[in-house]
Amino acid sequence: MEDTDITLVQESFAKVVPISDAAAEIFYADLFETAPIVKPMFAQSNMEEQGKKLMTTLGIVVNGLRDLPKIVPVAEKLAIDHVAFGVAADHYDAVGASLLRTLEKGLGDGFTPEVKDAWSSAYGTLSGVMKAAAYPAEVAE
Repeated sequence: MEDTDITLVQESFAKVVPISDAAAEIFYADLFETAPIVKPMFAQSNMEEQGKKLMTTLGIVVNGLRDLPKIVPVAEKLAIDHVAFGVAADHYDAVGASLLRTLEKGLGDGFTPEVKDAWSSAYGTLSGVMKAAAYPAEVAE
């Protein structure tokens, strides 16, 4: 990732933090609408708590983008752990799309094409690492 991309992701995420509860609600509403296949994975979840976990994890990742060797093992473990919940490799695309739509809604005019590209790059990098860890045979194909 380029340094300018990391800066854009971190600066834009700082604007999301004050609205993190609303952002999490937007994210999961979008995800469940656009990828209803994942909704049963959350049937037993307290969605308010799940939203807080999501935003905390995003914060850790966003703040760690300048030190990928430190956050990659954490992301890999998270991906491997999520396999037990039924998460499949193709779910990552749906999550990424919902994340971008959530940022677009939450940031409004602040979601510039440059910010979108930076988030796409960051998500692509991390989701690629996560899929490779959790689904090595699928990624190798």
